Amino acid sequence: MDGVIELADGGHLAFEDVGEGPAVVLLHPGLWDMRTWDPQLPTFTEAGYRVIRYDLRGYGRSSRPSTAPYSHVTDLWSLLDHLGVKQGALIGCSMGGRIAIDATLTEPSRVWALIPVAAGVSGFEASSEEEDWWEDAMTEAHSAYDAGDMASAQAGRLRIWAPMGTDDEAGAAIRRIAMDNLHELTMDESSEVALDPPAATRLHEIDAPTLVIKAQHDPPFSRRTTDVIAAGIPGARTVMLEADHVVNLRVPEAFDAAVLPFLAEARG
Repeated sequence: MDGVIELADGGHLAFEDVGEGPAVVLLHPGLWDMRTWDPQLPTFTEAGYRVIRYDLRGYGRSSRPSTAPYSHVTDLWSLLDHLGVKQGALIGCSMGGRIAIDATLTEPSRVWALIPVAAGVSGFEASSEEEDWWEDAMTEAHSAYDAGDMASAQAGRLRIWAPMGTDDEAGAAIRRIAMDNLHELTMDESSEVALDPPAATRLHEIDAPTLVIKAQHDPPFSRRTTDVIAAGIPGARTVMLEADHVVNLRVPEAFDAAVLPFLAEARG
């Protein structure tokens, strides 16, 4: 089922809800939208799960942020309430992983498994070396942005997040979806309400079964973020995959082989 939920603050979220069984919620990374999860829909539904994915506020077919305060975590729970889902496994890539972790901290009883994938974590502080690396890596994107060439700016960012290339089938999908979300480059997200205190100081509170997926070809600070998450969540397991940032789209077979057995075990 495809649908749109109207939010209490006037925004809306586009979503897809397919399959039957325990709920699994897929949260996409920034730059992209819910289509990054295309490979997982058939494999997860065939494995016996109800799969819910949606465009986060500001992305895809969902509404853009306004000057009013908003919360991605509140959006998530509003969607699941709308769908009558009391509990779900949260699988989030990058920004989606950050949101999944924050959501687990706010409503722990509603999360039966947590899978952060090349995830961010609220409150993470990059080192000066990592900040310098980022500034150097973003030089091309910044120059294009300043010149008003958003497509070239996005291409520059893709060289950071998709260093394995965009010429193959998976890479072409990564590029296409990112280019469809060019508006994200100029989107004002300053009204987002942050988790307080942030997750980086509270990871030890998470007791949901957790599988942390690390991308071998992620930027240095992103790989360290993954390590911080894995070390901070009690009992978390870690899997390293030969992939860049959008792991599940780059190597869907390896991703599914790591995730589906973990979900089956977590569900019992």
